[in-house]
Amino acid sequence: MRVLLIGLFIGMLSISSFAQEAIFPMGAKAKNVHHTGDIWLTHVVDADETFKHNVAQAVSAPGAFLNWHLHPDGQQLLITNGVGFYQEKGKEVQVVRAGDVIKCLPNVEHWHGATPKSAVTYLAIGGPTPTQWTDELSVEDYNNIPLPEINNSSLENEIKELSKAKWKWMAEKDVNKLANLFHDKSRFVHMSGSWKKDRELEIIETGSIWYKNADVHDVVVETFDDNTVVLWNRITLTAHVRGNDVSNEFTVTEFYKKEGDDWKLLDLTFSSVRDTHEIAH
Repeated sequence: MRVLLIGLFIGMLSISSFAQEAIFPMGAKAKNVHHTGDIWLTHVVDADETFKHNVAQAVSAPGAFLNWHLHPDGQQLLITNGVGFYQEKGKEVQVVRAGDVIKCLPNVEHWHGATPKSAVTYLAIGGPTPTQWTDELSVEDYNNIPLPEINNSSLENEIKELSKAKWKWMAEKDVNKLANLFHDKSRFVHMSGSWKKDRELEIIETGSIWYKNADVHDVVVETFDDNTVVLWNRITLTAHVRGNDVSNEFTVTEFYKKEGDDWKLLDLTFSSVRDTHEIAH
């Protein structure tokens, strides 16, 4: 059940993050006629007698991509969030990121989409002549594209260091730093129950549960997009509870969401495991 809930929570985070990545309303999910995966489209501006270009917003879930196609009038892509792929026929795949502008010349065959682990959102600016769809991009060809770094190494290290600092702050009962880290809607799942941010901070401040030391044996970080990260810690936790020091093995799941320049902890769940447990990498 816990695994199911975690999966559902990741799914809700993903949909929520797509909505936040979209500058304009997400619009309707497009039928899978010329693409694979989930893509939401919004027609922002339609061409008219004065302004000759259409403007559309596309929000692509991780793993979603278009088939090969071309635009007789050319097209410009303004990447507004996330990380994606862009490739012109006969050329190498490009990794595109928020802030990039792609200029595709008229009648140049190409495809674009999200990466397997990151959503991508862009504004597409093109003329009134309809898109011409050419060849299908197979899932096999897409999966053979090397995954981009997506700043994974630096991002993973950042989250690992933040998680490490969190254990230190919990041991020191530094509720001011923890209050800034914990999202206002965060939840905490312990072996004895679950509660929200205010209760967790109260427990830490009063020492009713004193997280004296978290000995971290293993860490796995998974990035779902630039703004959503899940970290798993395998730890031996020494805690002072009801006047006694107790030591237990846990796998701790931590959900992080970036808001502005700050990472916020959305969920922290303790799962009791045997000491022979290993986290799959």
